[in-house]
Amino acid sequence: MDDEIEDLVRRLVRLEDELEEKLGAQRQRFRYRLEERRAVFEEGVVAQHKAIKTGVLSFLRRSPLATLLIAPAVYGLFIPLALLDLALFIFQVICFTAWGMQRVKRSDYVVEDRHRLAYLNGIEKLNCAYCGYANGVIAYAREVASRTEQYWCPIKHALRIRNPHGRYRNFIDYGDADGFRQNLNALRDKVKQDDKGK
Repeated sequence: MDDEIEDLVRRLVRLEDELEEKLGAQRQRFRYRLEERRAVFEEGVVAQHKAIKTGVLSFLRRSPLATLLIAPAVYGLFIPLALLDLALFIFQVICFTAWGMQRVKRSDYVVEDRHRLAYLNGIEKLNCAYCGYANGVIAYAREVASRTEQYWCPIKHALRIRNPHGRYRNFIDYGDADGFRQNLNALRDKVKQDDKGK
């Protein structure tokens, strides 16, 4: 059974590599390259983008009234997200330091770059910045939580969970009491040694 799982993991890694190749081809298609974690468009592309930008007033006129009315509820989540962001930083400084673990690099998860797209108006840029921040903080929280789980309780659940984090597949099987006692320290050491823990 373990060989089958390892084979599936190898196939998954190959698919991730293939996905990265496809994303590289897509960058060429939309005529930009990455330089120091920043997208740089080929000459003339930004002018084309600006030409198709929708003005703020036109954007607001075309927006459904319900969307405009619920905007405060959507943006109201910014405060708990910012508090979570701060709490994750404090948690890592205290707990990860005590456990001898590397802290999660926030910038790998919270990425703000869509506001640089010239075809977005100010409201669209704000919306993209908000969604990028919200999803980034949640992904950042998931990574912090997955490292914590690997340190404290690296046991798979009896029930199937949807979309488990990347470390989960290396956790100890549910009900494997001997495996838990034998492998807990190795899994703790693994999460301390690298920033992937996988």
